Amino acid sequence: MVYVIYFRKPMYVHFYVAKKKLSSQDKQLLSEHFNFYRNLSPKQQLYFDHRVVSFIKDKDFIGRDHLDVTCEMKLLISAHAVILTFGFRDFFIGLIDKIFIYPDAFYSATYHAYHAGEINPMMRVLVISWSDFKHSLDVNDLNTNLGIYEFSQAIHLNCMKERDVSSTIFSDTFKELASMLTHNESLRQKLIQSHFFRGHASTTQFEFLAVILETFIKKPSEFRLEFPNVYAKTKQMLNFDYAGY
Repeated sequence: MVYVIYFRKPMYVHFYVAKKKLSSQDKQLLSEHFNFYRNLSPKQQLYFDHRVVSFIKDKDFIGRDHLDVTCEMKLLISAHAVILTFGFRDFFIGLIDKIFIYPDAFYSATYHAYHAGEINPMMRVLVISWSDFKHSLDVNDLNTNLGIYEFSQAIHLNCMKERDVSSTIFSDTFKELASMLTHNESLRQKLIQSHFFRGHASTTQFEFLAVILETFIKKPSEFRLEFPNVYAKTKQMLNFDYAGY
């Protein structure tokens, strides 16, 4: 903890006795869809593969409305969680046990509206519309990414209740970011009005952070140039020290 307090990062992140492996087809699929994965070193890709396989085995993926859950669905959904937690020592997001996948937008009994994604912490469930998820993944010029957005909220909630090293760094750095924006009204307004961030950035802290992380993952160079101080806090929050960031 002395190391963490001084350097604001874990002493180590990746340590595996026996690494789980992906097939060449799965690795190709990740390369096709994720700049993040392509930019990793071969050694880091092995760590990423191990985490994806482990995450898939840790969660129950359940199709809704007669949807058959495929290996591709599990792989692409899990990859979003692994990207966001790649700087964490604990990457499982213990708040989530099940991932429900609907073919299209689903009716939320909680919010009485149709949604593309939702997190239910009481039920330990993440819910995803596959058509919306795939659209946000395939259309690269969109500002939105459903997988990053929903997992960001799940990670935020999870870090609030956990006290492991990575959760502590995440939660403490977010408090610092929130304090910085509270005491700098001009920066806060510039952030809210920026074309980099879509409308949810001005609502709840969970939606605000999800949009920040969404932009950080999709547009790191533009984000760093436009808001260097916010970018630095976001990078510290995720403990990101990877190519492109």
